[in-house]
Amino acid sequence: MAIKTILACLTDTSTAESVLVASSLIARRHEAHVIGLHTVETLMVYPGVAVHFPDIVFTEFGKSQVEQSAALKEAFEKRFNYEAFPSEWCLLKSHSETAAERIVESAQCADLILMAAADPVAESHAHARLLEAVIRDSARPVLVIPQNFSAEHLGRNVLIGWNGAREAVRAAHEALNLLREGDTANILHINDHSRDAGLKATASALAAAFDQHKINTTLVERCWERPGVAAALSRETFERDADMLAVGAFGHSRAYDLVIGAATREILRKTEVPVLFSR
Repeated sequence: MAIKTILACLTDTSTAESVLVASSLIARRHEAHVIGLHTVETLMVYPGVAVHFPDIVFTEFGKSQVEQSAALKEAFEKRFNYEAFPSEWCLLKSHSETAAERIVESAQCADLILMAAADPVAESHAHARLLEAVIRDSARPVLVIPQNFSAEHLGRNVLIGWNGAREAVRAAHEALNLLREGDTANILHINDHSRDAGLKATASALAAAFDQHKINTTLVERCWERPGVAAALSRETFERDADMLAVGAFGHSRAYDLVIGAATREILRKTEVPVLFSR
């Protein structure tokens, strides 16, 4: 399936440029339609909370939201007004819904979602929670773009993390949608000896399927070692000069991820290249 509709989620002015640059690279290559989405949230005061907020708080919050929305729209139009591919700006207001719910709702008809990575040193974890919610609930591939991203191409040399799970299968085929004839795919199987024979067979079959699309495909096997999957993926991405990483996301339950931790969350924190998450 070709990439024809891109939902570029712009959350703040500090990260917008990275998302816009990545969106334009993919849209030019695939002649796709880019929708720039910004969601404005209402300042909520919950019943039973004994805190009084002066009117000026609501006034200033609303003013800041309007100013940020206008700045993001200006950046979007400046980037895309003279491009050959179509684009449109969309501003959504959430009242009882969260920003994540509005993004998930908007993503239902998109081929690809683009969002900025969270700042790893930010005091608030709100954006990290937003990313996780969209990856978990949108049922669409989410391409997370590092802050200060700048490149001349994207999606031509992709590293695919492979473990045979349903999420990994989706990641592989959704990465294939971004690749074109003559591009490069590196399929990385990290061998922990739990299902060695079966995974080797399916990884080889996947590489053969990519070859059918005339993608230059390399099958890579690495033995399991600490500090773990996220570090291995990062190292292999760097060594193979890949411009994108594609992985399955949140293969465990929310409870498991909360108690044990998730490789997905670690990749989100440490990403240095765009990462395509599929669930």
